[in-house]
Amino acid sequence: MKKITWKEFEQVELRVGTIISARDFPEAQKKAYKLEVDFGEEIGIRKSSAQITHHYNKEELTGKQVIGVVNFPAKQIGPFMSECLITGFYDESGYVLLAVPDRSIKNGTKLG
Repeated sequence: MKKITWKEFEQVELRVGTIISARDFPEAQKKAYKLEVDFGEEIGIRKSSAQITHHYNKEELTGKQVIGVVNFPAKQIGPFMSECLITGFYDESGYVLLAVPDRSIKNGTKLG
């Protein structure tokens, strides 16, 4: 494991956002959803592709708060431009479980 400094870690913008829409992404190589996430006034709404179809359906994702990295450069994923990275952990079978706050918090709040 590579060690980083506190200063390097502080450069990562981890923010809380609320999923406002989740749609199928049939063009993706691996099963995924296209998400729109509201990160509050300062950051706004960002799009992301997320390979979370095994544990989550689209209906339950709408309104769910998540933690996202909002200062990575946008990344082209097939025909879709992903503007943030939604965080999660791989379970023992290799499927993603979302990293989420355990209580509701204001969109845009930075991990501190």
